[in-house]
Amino acid sequence: MKKTIIAALLSALAVMPSMAQNFRDSRYYNPQTDRLDYGGYNGGHSRSYWGNGSSYVGFRVGPSFSSVHSDATYLDGGSVKTGLNLGLAAGFAVSRQAPLYVETGLYYTEKGGKGKDGGQKFTYNLDYLEVPLVLKYKYNVDNHFSVQPYLGAYVACGVGGKIKDFGEREAYSSFSDSYNSFQRFDGGLKMGVGAQYDMFYVELNYDLGLSNIGHDDFDETKNSAVMLNFGLNF
Repeated sequence: MKKTIIAALLSALAVMPSMAQNFRDSRYYNPQTDRLDYGGYNGGHSRSYWGNGSSYVGFRVGPSFSSVHSDATYLDGGSVKTGLNLGLAAGFAVSRQAPLYVETGLYYTEKGGKGKDGGQKFTYNLDYLEVPLVLKYKYNVDNHFSVQPYLGAYVACGVGGKIKDFGEREAYSSFSDSYNSFQRFDGGLKMGVGAQYDMFYVELNYDLGLSNIGHDDFDETKNSAVMLNFGLNF
């Protein structure tokens, strides 16, 4: 799984610069403003609101900084762990009166944490496929630059990861039926703010897990993560 994700990441990074240099070839390019106009320009012809101008797609890649907070000491990874966040985004306009968009996508996200149990160090990776659904407001500062705050939710399914117990010198799967591991499904709130300059996009967002990803109904275990993403919108 990781080798496939890394290969996809390298491919995306290789393609992005050439695509960015040729943004004036995009069907959204408006020579009157020298920018990508998603609202109604198509080579000199206006588009209907619900046509191509009301949607966009984008690449996202960047680091995640995550931790897991648990009432159970053997799952409490309160120290921040760094991972990878990589995915595709798609947005659709929802209003004629305001620049509101619904954005979703599919992401590979590495979460997890670090901690100590009985003085012994442990770390774990929680690798997810994550689907967000957020409502985004696009505020145009000028013809090239916009600020885009958003709020919504996410659902995620665990696809891999290892728990490393340095005291016992053992490693085992992060997702299983054992009380020393995690449940596979997660969900919670997602909030953040993005900024776009022509095709170039950057965002900072926060995942606040609301699901108990531990197996004990009395000891709650929840994810949290901050992610810094870079990418392109088309």
